Amino acid sequence: METVVWVVHVLAALGVVGLVLMQHGKGADMGAAFGSGASGSLFGSTGSANFMSRATAILAAVFFVTSLTLTYFSAGKGKPVGVMESQKQILPVSQPTSQDVPGSKSKDIPN
Repeated sequence: METVVWVVHVLAALGVVGLVLMQHGKGADMGAAFGSGASGSLFGSTGSANFMSRATAILAAVFFVTSLTLTYFSAGKGKPVGVMESQKQILPVSQPTSQDVPGSKSKDIPN
């Protein structure tokens, strides 16, 4: 399921970038009004702008939803680990007892 969301997320991101780059800026509207060829396009003089802006808004909403979904998926993975978790733990050296020292009185060594 997460892989499907990743694929949709990447496609939506690429689609938003492509649609934004294909749209004309605000200054291009004046040139289109004087017959720069936009009225002969597939969507008409204002149809392409409406289609492009609606498609961009829809893809941006899809991108937003997939971003939230991926955040939800990543929140459930594993537990937080500190930076020292991978290091070996060094145990403190214990002090020798009287049983560990040779020559001391012990139950195992006869006098």
